Amino acid sequence: MTITELHQLPAIEKLKIIEALWNDLAEDENNLPPPAWHEAELKQTEDGFLSGDIKAVDWQQAKKELRSRFELK
Repeated sequence: MTITELHQLPAIEKLKIIEALWNDLAEDENNLPPPAWHEAELKQTEDGFLSGDIKAVDWQQAKKELRSRFELK
């Protein structure tokens, strides 16, 4: 399938392809190592938490806050 053919597909078909690709990649995490910046971000977050600059938030509350921040208005 060419890029041109992909562009012509309906959105639902594109989503099915994305899902299939994602599932294929997720089957073997060793084939897709995390990028270097990810480790740096995790370390920064951990350091902030340990120093008290970042506080833990209840997951249910965090989801509510994120949804309200990004819902269409």
